[in-house]
Amino acid sequence: MIFKRNLFLGFMAAITLLILSACSEDTVESQPANSEVMDHGEEMDHSSSGDVPSTLKTAENPKFPVGTTAVITEGHMSGMEGAEATIVGAYDTTAYIVSYEPTTGGKKIENHKWVIHEELIDPGDAPLAPGTEVKTTASHMKGMENATVHIDEAVQTTVYMIDYPSTTTGEEMKNHKWVTEDELASK
Repeated sequence: MIFKRNLFLGFMAAITLLILSACSEDTVESQPANSEVMDHGEEMDHSSSGDVPSTLKTAENPKFPVGTTAVITEGHMSGMEGAEATIVGAYDTTAYIVSYEPTTGGKKIENHKWVIHEELIDPGDAPLAPGTEVKTTASHMKGMENATVHIDEAVQTTVYMIDYPSTTTGEEMKNHKWVTEDELASK
């Protein structure tokens, strides 16, 4: 009798685990995009030409001057967090967390970090209020350029363009745009 009861309990536990594992797969896919590391996969362009908008002002006294190194404490994408970054550029601006539908189709991108004020088309004065919609010239991700972005949050900060080796692939990323001062720490 005890054997049958234990067998029944084991069977019920196995069924429960199967059901929970099936549910957890759906949960992972529907996870909010504002989690610590955005899952934009290969859509993100970690490297860039290094070109910056002509109206972008170089920071006069950045916490991390050009040529110094810092540790990335908050990575937007896989392979960023914990990497040692070399500062390539430091600029004072308003940085925005935005959501948008890619011009190339596909699912809406939520809470993308960061688009700067100078990458917006005719934005008016900074900072823009949450809920404002405006087009962008930013091309950090496939389908971002010319997209209408929804401003989720605005932060007045110093943004950095950085070079760093991916902690997952070892690939050297060049002129990555953008990380904020709060996302870097001294070595």
